[in-house]
Amino acid sequence: MTNASASTSPTVETSTTHASASAKPKRASRKQGPVVPEIPGRARVIAIANQKGGVGKSTTAVSLGAALADIGYRVLVADLDPQGNASTGMGIRHDAREVTVYDVVVSEADIERAIVPTPVARLHAVPATIDLAGAEIELVSQFSRESRLKKAIEPVREGVYDFILLDCPPSLGLLTINALTAAEELIVPIQCEYYALEGLGQLLRNVSLVQQNINAGLRLSGIVMTMFDARTKLSEQVVQEVQKYFGDLVYGVIIPRTVRLSEAPGFGQPITVYDAKSKGAEAYRQLAREVALRPPPDTPMPHYDEIPVAVMAPLDDIATAEEGASLPDADEGPEPDEPAEDRPAQPSEAQHEAEPELEAVEPEAAPSVDIAPPVPERAPPETRPQLSDQELWEEPPVQPEPRVKPPSSPAPPGELPQRRVVLIEEDPEIDIQGSREVPPSSPSSNQVHEGMAGIGATLDDEGGRKRRWRMFRKGGD
Repeated sequence: MTNASASTSPTVETSTTHASASAKPKRASRKQGPVVPEIPGRARVIAIANQKGGVGKSTTAVSLGAALADIGYRVLVADLDPQGNASTGMGIRHDAREVTVYDVVVSEADIERAIVPTPVARLHAVPATIDLAGAEIELVSQFSRESRLKKAIEPVREGVYDFILLDCPPSLGLLTINALTAAEELIVPIQCEYYALEGLGQLLRNVSLVQQNINAGLRLSGIVMTMFDARTKLSEQVVQEVQKYFGDLVYGVIIPRTVRLSEAPGFGQPITVYDAKSKGAEAYRQLAREVALRPPPDTPMPHYDEIPVAVMAPLDDIATAEEGASLPDADEGPEPDEPAEDRPAQPSEAQHEAEPELEAVEPEAAPSVDIAPPVPERAPPETRPQLSDQELWEEPPVQPEPRVKPPSSPAPPGELPQRRVVLIEEDPEIDIQGSREVPPSSPSSNQVHEGMAGIGATLDDEGGRKRRWRMFRKGGD
């Protein structure tokens, strides 16, 4: 028994040693995080561009810059959008924007004067104001207008920052061309919506033109999917379509649509500071690790001839418009025992019915005085009154209500409806002439007023008093 146990124990030990030996390489094969150099080398200049607005360019520039700064990199974010959303998202007040991108690009001011710190450590920014909206007009007549930004960032490109992010405006104007000329890499945010790829083909064609004519070193580093809504199938279909078309260029992380990401700019904080434990903050941290670990491509961007414009879900249960137009109506459908092919078409029946009428009218078409032309069933359009636009929109006048209402029951023929006079009030202070005093009332008039009940009273006015009367017509009583 001891020999057996002794013989089995070495096998167990060897199996455990083999298992531990095989487990060690798996631990060593884990992906390592990005390594931050102690002294910055040459900065990676990345343009974040998409001509479609509202896809998350400013949010990506601010959140990605803050996530890279949290790792330990020194980051500079240049706001090239005249709206200045990226500057507001990093907490830069308007009174602190003395020297902006406008002065750097148009007036060729020193970029070091325009750099301002942010509440996030190792994150700096070059703010923008609404003055940048006129930069494209002012740069039209300038020499080498497309390379103004490239010359401006040269002093801070070596040994100062690790990353320089350029937040582009939602257009393909001179500001975007300046960013593509100054950048070495391009990141394109795409919203997970129906019009996600709208205009992407034009953007990639402009990137190809910049590569061929101005900046041959520009590379498409990746595409990031933003505003992903997991509750809808459309978002999943857009992601699948983009991944199928662009392949490895699409980043593995997908930025979700969260309320925290929308609230963070209102407080002037990146999502990593506003809510560090939210899904949006974790997604941008993962994106920062991917951007830091993925080197720029060595080969130029391939030429894309056909870009998918829209993504449509397969509608199996719903007939399309063409199918619906080809289907017969329920009232015009063939009988169950009669095939549809043997039955003549409906327009041909109407044509056969109209032919005898035309043949009967043809001999009567000769001019004749005694025979009147046949009266058409429908009035021709010329006989209809032509109303102007003002008459069409005018409402019919409202008839005023009659002062005397009609009787509830009609009076017998030959008789008038009854009239009643009701005494409402008597004011002895009012005089008809207005100058003489009110004389005392006579006994005869008092007797008359004491005996009347207000209905059917006499209209005598002996004392000159003014009385208020109301007459109304009431019938049927």
